Amino acid sequence: QVQLQESGPGLVKPSQTLALSCTVSGVPLTTSYYVWSWIRQPPGTGMEWMGAIAYDGSTYYSPSLKNHTSISRDTSKNHFSLQLRSVTPEDTAVYYCARGLGGRADDDMDYWGRGTLVTVSS
Repeated sequence: QVQLQESGPGLVKPSQTLALSCTVSGVPLTTSYYVWSWIRQPPGTGMEWMGAIAYDGSTYYSPSLKNHTSISRDTSKNHFSLQLRSVTPEDTAVYYCARGLGGRADDDMDYWGRGTLVTVSS
């Protein structure tokens, strides 16, 4: 059974780096041809795809976030991580990790974590 679980701090101060991890169980991150995404939902708005790391280690980023986002993985621990630098209160959101096959829409994901709320505030 595939499961994804986000972890990380719930509160980050402005200008700091938001760092989250997604631990995956039931399938190796390196399994062809899965793509592992980070998606967020700010309060009162829709989902926003942020970026992804593929089974082969390739990374993809939203053009609007690419300059301050990094996604990496640790295959020995079967988890992948998100770093969002220089955060502002507008980065307050529920952050999700999800699995797909390369699409960026919500409907393209077949497994999701439960999400974790991150608040950016001093």
